[in-house]
Amino acid sequence: MNRSGEQFASLHSGIDLCYETFGDPNDPPILLIMGLGGPMGWWSDDFCERLTSRGYFVIRYDNRDTGRSTKLRQHRVTKRDIVRTAVLARGTVPYTIGDLAVDAVGLLDHLEIDQAHVVGVSMGGMIGQTLAIDHSERVLSLTSIMSTTGRRTVGHIHPRLLPMMLSSAGSSRDSYVKRAIRAAEAIASPAYPPEREASLARAYETYDRGWSASGVARHILAAVTQPDRTKRLGEIDVPVTVVHGSADPMVNRSGGRATARAIRDAEHLEIEGMGHDIPPQLYDTLIDAIVKTAERAPVR
Repeated sequence: MNRSGEQFASLHSGIDLCYETFGDPNDPPILLIMGLGGPMGWWSDDFCERLTSRGYFVIRYDNRDTGRSTKLRQHRVTKRDIVRTAVLARGTVPYTIGDLAVDAVGLLDHLEIDQAHVVGVSMGGMIGQTLAIDHSERVLSLTSIMSTTGRRTVGHIHPRLLPMMLSSAGSSRDSYVKRAIRAAEAIASPAYPPEREASLARAYETYDRGWSASGVARHILAAVTQPDRTKRLGEIDVPVTVVHGSADPMVNRSGGRATARAIRDAEHLEIEGMGHDIPPQLYDTLIDAIVKTAERAPVR
């Protein structure tokens, strides 16, 4: 397996993104964009390697404020800021979903990649949708997974998760891991429950690679102030597949349904018993959806 190991891209914005590639750079590129608070390792090695075995060059990266990418700690965010901004859906924020999409473009520039197939999960789906709208010339296809349009009447979070979202992870590695396990169990796919050892390993790796509570808070602000993209999603003219779980408590499946309706000729795959995670049991299903979407793209 041709794997690059972790590298860094220094963007014009002053942000450094940590990234890793898998496979042959001469193969069609797939850019994997993770969601809120998630470092690139949440796209597992196995998932990336299965994609490369299908003939793709895979890029995964840490969004700003995750993993080893730049942390914007100078922008302090309180719980009160989050609640007030979520209620008003506006306010001054350190950065937007649009800024995160520009980061992705900067990474493609660094890699000298003109166009890529884009796959985004949750907030990563919001970033991917924004890429396909605002930077359409860089996107060959889009697979939007467990995400939403930005319209506040769809894709809502289940109220039972709100206390967890606003709770403190404590100040130690062990306290973070305990909270991370609780969170993973709360949003897990009921039909595909996670293995505790795998969840523990992911939690420890996430903390050790540079988990940042304030970074998660800044991600939340970007997500809750995202614009309603419903109308502009109709401008997308690349192949799109929208994937969502029937049992997603973090982003209600209405978000996926609304996204699919808004995009002309979008394929819609709703997976029974899937929550807000990527169970290994569903890797082949998701990879098939990604590959079929990419194969629908015209050769350019």
